[in-house]
Amino acid sequence: MAALIHSPNYTTIPLSLLPLQPFNHSLFTCTSSLTTTKKTKDKQKSSLFLQNPSSKSHFVQPLLTPQQIKDSNGSVETDSNSIDYANLLSVSVRCGEVELTKIIHCSILKLEEEDVYLKNGLIGAYVKLGYLNLAEKVFDSLWCPDVVSYTAIISAFAKSNRETEAFELFLEMRELGIEPNEFTYVAILTACIRSLNLELGCQVHGLVVRLGYSSYTYVINALMGLYSKCGLVEFVVLLFNGMPQRDIVSWNTVIACMVEDSMYDRAFGMYRELRRNECLIADHFTLSTLLAASSRCLAVREGQELHKHALKNGLHGNLSVNNALIGFYTKCGTLKNVVDVFERMPVKDVFSWTEMIVAYMEFGHVDLAMEIFNSMPERNCVSYNALLAGFSQNNEGFKALALFCRILEGGMELNDCTLTSVLNACGSIMERKISEQIHAFILKLGLKSNDHIEMSLVDMCTRCGRMDDAKKIFHQLPLDHDNAIAFTSMICAYARNGQPEEAISLFLARHSEESLVFDEVALATILGVCGTLGILKLGEQIHCYALKHGLTSDTGVGNAMISMYCKCGEMQSAIKTFEAMPAHDLVSWNGLLTCYVLHRQGDEALDTWAKMEKLGVNPDSITCVLVISAYRYTSRNLVDYCQKFFSSMQSSYNVNPTSEHYAGFVGVLGYWGLLEEAEKIISAMPFEPKASVWHALLDGCRLHVNASIGKRAMKNILAIVPQDPSTFILKSNLYSASGRWHCSELVRAEMREKGIRKIPGRSWIIFGDKIHSFFARDKLHSQSKDVYSGVQILIFECLKAGYVPDTSFVLHEVEEHQKKEFLFYHSAKLAVTFGLLMTRPGRPVRVMKNVLLCGDCHTFFKYVSVVTKRDIHIRDASGFHHFVNGKCSCRDTWC
Repeated sequence: MAALIHSPNYTTIPLSLLPLQPFNHSLFTCTSSLTTTKKTKDKQKSSLFLQNPSSKSHFVQPLLTPQQIKDSNGSVETDSNSIDYANLLSVSVRCGEVELTKIIHCSILKLEEEDVYLKNGLIGAYVKLGYLNLAEKVFDSLWCPDVVSYTAIISAFAKSNRETEAFELFLEMRELGIEPNEFTYVAILTACIRSLNLELGCQVHGLVVRLGYSSYTYVINALMGLYSKCGLVEFVVLLFNGMPQRDIVSWNTVIACMVEDSMYDRAFGMYRELRRNECLIADHFTLSTLLAASSRCLAVREGQELHKHALKNGLHGNLSVNNALIGFYTKCGTLKNVVDVFERMPVKDVFSWTEMIVAYMEFGHVDLAMEIFNSMPERNCVSYNALLAGFSQNNEGFKALALFCRILEGGMELNDCTLTSVLNACGSIMERKISEQIHAFILKLGLKSNDHIEMSLVDMCTRCGRMDDAKKIFHQLPLDHDNAIAFTSMICAYARNGQPEEAISLFLARHSEESLVFDEVALATILGVCGTLGILKLGEQIHCYALKHGLTSDTGVGNAMISMYCKCGEMQSAIKTFEAMPAHDLVSWNGLLTCYVLHRQGDEALDTWAKMEKLGVNPDSITCVLVISAYRYTSRNLVDYCQKFFSSMQSSYNVNPTSEHYAGFVGVLGYWGLLEEAEKIISAMPFEPKASVWHALLDGCRLHVNASIGKRAMKNILAIVPQDPSTFILKSNLYSASGRWHCSELVRAEMREKGIRKIPGRSWIIFGDKIHSFFARDKLHSQSKDVYSGVQILIFECLKAGYVPDTSFVLHEVEEHQKKEFLFYHSAKLAVTFGLLMTRPGRPVRVMKNVLLCGDCHTFFKYVSVVTKRDIHIRDASGFHHFVNGKCSCRDTWC
């Protein structure tokens, strides 16, 4: 909207359009008492706008009105000297010669009679030349200012951040009985827009309607601009629909308003309607606004159509359109698209160069971004901040710190963007000492009280191992609305540092405080925590909060809700949330793909990918990993299609295969039993495979019981990450499985000696707004006695139904009967039993687990679903298991 409000077609009042017709001053009389009423300090309140001018005004009405002069068939002659002065003033403005204007001013002062027309011309000339103080002095010298005088100076004040004085002058002219004209209303509405004075603007709107100015297009455009800036979209649409005649500014205003309010579909609908209007053509502002909308909602096809329109209508050389195209292709195209636009630009400004820095950084080409920066003909603080933010975004923390030092040495301006970027960079390198130095520097500058700085400080401290300092910063803040950003940052810190329970506790503690308003980032973060822990009820409450406060249109919040419902097992709710979103970005599509993959619905995931291709949504690296993974869960073997997609990633989508992509592809080959082909793929990798790739092959070997390839996979894993806790556990389990108990114990002893600890298997269930956690053979829960009794009953019933405990999953050197005791009290069995005891019959039981479900537990829960006639939903590290009537959704092929 800022561009709209400053558009010359929108708020500028060209003095050449004002009614500056010369007239005979003898037809007008004015008493000297006017000077005693001008600019009085005792102003009436703005409610006077709705009243008629006072009948007791000292202003003497002229014998003839301006309309009567106009209708006099030119019988009133004009002084030739006035015309000469007016022409000279026009020349002085065109040439930018303020000295010439001052000379003309001196000559006009020597005239015997005051010529309002000429002095109005002087006011206009000084305003256009940027000398508002001189224009104001001319205005103050007028004995009988008219509507043109007031309009010119009100317009100048409105555009010079002197809105209050503009309001006072408008009040004054009303008090003096001088009726505003259509240009005056545009001027005063401009002041209302700049100061966001909606109340005053509404009163002016009432005057416009009452005095018959609602048929003037530019007056209604100004009113739409006011309501648009105040976020009243429906008011803007109502005014637009009622306009007897519209110009391109009218269309631009309503389109920009819809874009600003994220109503992208409606904005594109308005554009299509404009295209059907044969009298008007979309201009550079229309295209720039809609290209920005296309970038935000990833509307690839619409953006490409706008580009075609620009080429067809000769706007491809327009600076603002090209800058918008760079932004569009940065989000919705390839780097080649961006470079093509930039290189063909006939004119480039500092914004164009800065956009290229942003583009290269977005595509991960840090070196090319630096080349562009070094090639810039001129730079400003925005350029430096773009480079600094790009370094932080690409985890080039040390380069960001070096640039920051350069900024300090050059004495350049530091703003919020500069400091937040350097704090983020410091957080990315996770150097405690450097973070303390940056922290001290900011304290010295006295900027700690800034909301954005506080948020970044908390974030930096949590990333640099200074959680106590982060808590200290946070708890020192006052509990008011302005604390919302730091609150959000603290929630994010807990979530990122593996403390989701603390994040939930903080959220619930502050949720009861009505004064604290949660923003989109806070809601998205806490929704993510709800998904991690599986707290569906709280997630649904946050969804209601977002609906109540109008935050569901935010793409980030919508994406977080999709993820939350997916991780809580509510697949249909996740799909409905996606479908209800007003706009989707790539994260939205990736979220939907993740839902299908986690729930092992490969065919649906591939259908979604087909829709993305049809809509022209370009995938990123994460999208490709998800698409590859989907081929594991299809109803039939589609390995050939998977291989074709994997091979075309770089050529078709500009995505270079990484270890994650290879691990996914190897996992697909292993799932469908093509273990030898999978091993060949690993051998042919252009870089050294990570342990995750060999783990994917090992999973396939477990599934299809291929010991020879499995041994080679394990050997490579042990060589790549010998000190990783999971490697020690793998080695210990291998010894245990082969009966080499002594070697297994030696490995575990080495772990204890080196202080290496495995992540303990944990299962939890949400009940009564609380998280109930269980570990293997855990008796710390307050209801453990009832839970253990319940497990014994379940085991007895399942044994009768045919369950046979698989003691091969007990990797401890104990007697057979002890192995069964170990099996029966795994954490997942305890959590499911608690759920069965605490929930009503017929209700599903939902349990979360931080590691893979063991094979015996998997078999056991199939029997439990039969004997209890209950659905069991378990989310483990591989995805979801839905146990219904003795069957699992994973088809017994999970890894």
